[in-house]
Amino acid sequence: MTMTQTAPITQDVLTIPRKMPEGPMNLVGLTREQMREVLIAHGTPEKQAKMRVGQIWQWIYGWGVRDFAEMTNLSKAFRAELAESFVIAIPEVVSKQVSEDGTRKYLVRINGGHEVEVVYIPEESRGTLCISSQVGCTLTCSFCHTGTQKLVRNLTAGEIIGQVMMARDDLNEWPEPGAPKDETRLLSNIVLMGMGEPLYNFENVRDAMKIAMDPEGIQLSRRRITLSTSGVVPEIARTAQEIGCQLAISFHATTDEVRDRLVPINKKWNLEALLEALRSYPKVSNSERITFEYVMLKGVNDSDADAHRLIRLIEGIPAKINLIPFNEWPGAPYERSSNNRIRAFADIIYNAGYASPIRTPRGEDIMAACGQLKSATERARKSRREIEADAGLGG
Repeated sequence: MTMTQTAPITQDVLTIPRKMPEGPMNLVGLTREQMREVLIAHGTPEKQAKMRVGQIWQWIYGWGVRDFAEMTNLSKAFRAELAESFVIAIPEVVSKQVSEDGTRKYLVRINGGHEVEVVYIPEESRGTLCISSQVGCTLTCSFCHTGTQKLVRNLTAGEIIGQVMMARDDLNEWPEPGAPKDETRLLSNIVLMGMGEPLYNFENVRDAMKIAMDPEGIQLSRRRITLSTSGVVPEIARTAQEIGCQLAISFHATTDEVRDRLVPINKKWNLEALLEALRSYPKVSNSERITFEYVMLKGVNDSDADAHRLIRLIEGIPAKINLIPFNEWPGAPYERSSNNRIRAFADIIYNAGYASPIRTPRGEDIMAACGQLKSATERARKSRREIEADAGLGG
């Protein structure tokens, strides 16, 4: 292999070849270029294809329309042709729970009967949707409930952007065709902090976020999208170059010994390798700081010495440190640091010149808080053949 080639990122997950689904094809999740290609393949004249993509795109992502018959600026004959060959399908909501604090947790079903969780967190000035990128997770972080669930498969781009569309449905936030643009948003931010490691599913995450940022559809600014990674070092620079969103790092420890235990991916890419990648991150600046996520675990990573070490480690990186009180779950091997300990840790960080907000746990009463997501019904390990069949069903 030459030095200019990029080594593939691997993990213990079945790699599923892309194949044409049987029956109607789902348009949700296709990039503009992919949609253009499939329209041409199904008989749309090449000269018309770009215009047709623009029209269909606005109906799907601008106005949330799922029925071709409602796309009134297309001819009846063309609408009928579309309905024969394509569908506009998003994940199905299995259940919705609403917390006392207004947080909504959705269990949604994707192809093959698998289920993932999606969380909407309303705040005064914004509404954040926490979306999943994989069914389960391969990282086995010891403090995270989601990590106790086996990884089944990556989500497709359609299943990822479909979570955003599902939430807009539930919030009744699709504008009427032709209505003036409304700058107020119930769903204003996306965080890729749900189930899974986004950088182990890079292409699908990238394509889904490009759809979310498209100026003629959902129209979210790249600065309102945050991708959280546990540290898949070779893909970090690609995140800036190909997605351009904000970056958050699941950091959680100040020594390799402790991080190896909390975040096992550290054994592959240790703190030195991770911090080197962050220092050279193409978008890092005072206006686009990297967020370091740090879960506060009693007696494990919450000492004054840890706080001072953290400051030394991130020196030279424009950063803010989000301190996350540990969200306990049944059988968890850790306890939450005391409020006084968390405040003392935060003060050390703050006095060193870094923002150190303490995250207010949200949705704890419905197990929707950070690190608590886990589909209780995703238990059966499916055979290779079944998983391949699931991934070929569309989207």
